[in-house]
Amino acid sequence: MKLSEFDNKMPMELIATHPAEHRDESRLLVLHKRTGEVEHRIFKDILEYFDDGDMMVFNDTQVFPAKLIGNKEKTGARIEVFLLRELNEENKLWDVLVEPARKIRIGNKLYFGLDDSMVAEVIDNTTSRGRTLRFLYDGPHDEFKKNLYALGSTPLPYYIKRESEPEDVERYQTIFAKREGAVVAPAAGLHFSRELMKRMEIKGVEADYVTMHIGLGTFRNIDVEDLTKHRMDSEQMEVTDAFVANFNRRRDEGHKVCAVGASTLRALESAAGMNGHVKSYTGWSNKFIFPPYDFTTADALVTNFHLPYSIMLMIATAFGGYDAVMNAYKIAIKEKYRFGAYGDAMLIVD
Repeated sequence: MKLSEFDNKMPMELIATHPAEHRDESRLLVLHKRTGEVEHRIFKDILEYFDDGDMMVFNDTQVFPAKLIGNKEKTGARIEVFLLRELNEENKLWDVLVEPARKIRIGNKLYFGLDDSMVAEVIDNTTSRGRTLRFLYDGPHDEFKKNLYALGSTPLPYYIKRESEPEDVERYQTIFAKREGAVVAPAAGLHFSRELMKRMEIKGVEADYVTMHIGLGTFRNIDVEDLTKHRMDSEQMEVTDAFVANFNRRRDEGHKVCAVGASTLRALESAAGMNGHVKSYTGWSNKFIFPPYDFTTADALVTNFHLPYSIMLMIATAFGGYDAVMNAYKIAIKEKYRFGAYGDAMLIVD
């Protein structure tokens, strides 16, 4: 398929700039992919579509406060630094993006904090915007990370045109996040409250977890019309032996598996084995999914409403069928569903 086929005509005013008051009370559009039927529900109704023994798979990645504001040495110019990932713990090396990139050269020092308590030196140019920073900090690594993160703020998606606020620290994070490493939240998981997870447990719907640390590549513009020529950025992931044993047993017993979020589905498909099973895997994945694609690891998908031309929209159409999903988007726009990470959700089922 071509990039131009993924313009869902979303009006910008439908982008949610703040989360719903309660996590599990966002709107939920249910798409039955075999028939194209659409239902309008509230998110906490989702358990009505699953039975005892079914499984929901979540991404337990944790977003860290990746956005820093610093000042360039001598000139004092304001520089925005976006932490991507730590490259070397001992030497405190980080892969970062900087804006405005044209002002930053190798050898420049950047100062962070009201008292310039954190200093970093640019030691490499990795891309047009990317740099490698070495933080000049003499204390132990745990202390360094604590102080670095205290200077950072929540890395809201680029399409939310406001600065992060105190509520974002909690709300732009799933309640089950435990493995630090993402700069983008697994948005579908944001709808799950503690009450809803408890109701899942009572009903016998299993919750289990894979890890995929979502990077900014999720939001990177695709600049080729031919989607077969696009290359995803690699993201670190893990599917454990314990998860594999649980997942494969439930598949063998005929239970439904629901992937909560596009990143979870990508992780499962990256670890796919034979007969709908998965294999344990620790490493990196650059799996790019777009229609047509034959899924083997999930029967249902929870996903938010995504922006035009986005990778997540492509995954949703691959799972639910291009025509059915794009028609559901037309309905969602007409009904004024909210789009983006803080928006409403779609459940795709058979």
